[in-house]
Amino acid sequence: MRLAELSERSGVSTATIKYYLREGLLPPGRQVNTTTAEYDEEHLRRLRLVRAMIQVGRVPVAKVREVLGHVDDDSLGRSIRLGAALWALPQVPEPDDDDEYVRAAHQEVDKLLDELGWENAKQLTTVSPAYRSLVVAVAAFRRLGYEWGAELLAPYAELMYRTAVLDLDNMETYPSEPEQVEFAILGAILNEPVKQALHRMAQEEESIRRYGLE
Repeated sequence: MRLAELSERSGVSTATIKYYLREGLLPPGRQVNTTTAEYDEEHLRRLRLVRAMIQVGRVPVAKVREVLGHVDDDSLGRSIRLGAALWALPQVPEPDDDDEYVRAAHQEVDKLLDELGWENAKQLTTVSPAYRSLVVAVAAFRRLGYEWGAELLAPYAELMYRTAVLDLDNMETYPSEPEQVEFAILGAILNEPVKQALHRMAQEEESIRRYGLE
C-alpha cells in the first residue's frame, strides 16, 4: 500500500507518519522509485502500536524508540525481550532505601515472594520495575498506618498470577515473537485500564450485594 492508504487505514495523518519514519519509530517502506515507497501490514501494525504508546500511553518519542529497539532485537530470548520492552516503558521513581517504611516494605514483599514460591520473580528484584512499584505502594500504605504485608498481599498476588496466565495465553495466539511482544506492550498500556475498571466495577457489584443501594 502507498502512504495515503496507510494513512487512511490507520487514521494517522501522512505528516505524522513521515515524522515517525524520520524518528525511526516506523521502518522504511519498500522503495518503488525515488519519490514513492510501499508499505505492508507490518507497517500498519507497528503504526498502531506507536500511536497507542504516544497518544494513549503518553510515552515520549525517545522512550518509544527504546521500547521498539527491544521489540526488534531478535538476539534476545523471549522472556528477556518481553521484559526489556516492558521495563523500558515509563516507571515509578526509585524507592528511597534509606526510608524506614521502604525498608519494611522490601522485607514484606520479599517475604511474599518466598511464601508464594516465586523464585523467578525473586531473581529479578534488583532490576524489575514491577517489584519497585510494589515496594513503593506498600511503603505508602505503611506510612499512612495501614500494615499491608505479605499475608494481605498473598491472595491478591494469586489472583494476579491467574490473570498473568490469561495474558500470556492470549499473547501466544499471535504467530511471531515481535507480534507477541507488541501485544504485551499494548496490554501494558491499554489492558491495565481495563483491569482497573473491571476491578472497580466488581467492587461496586459486591458492595451493592452486601449493603444495598441505600
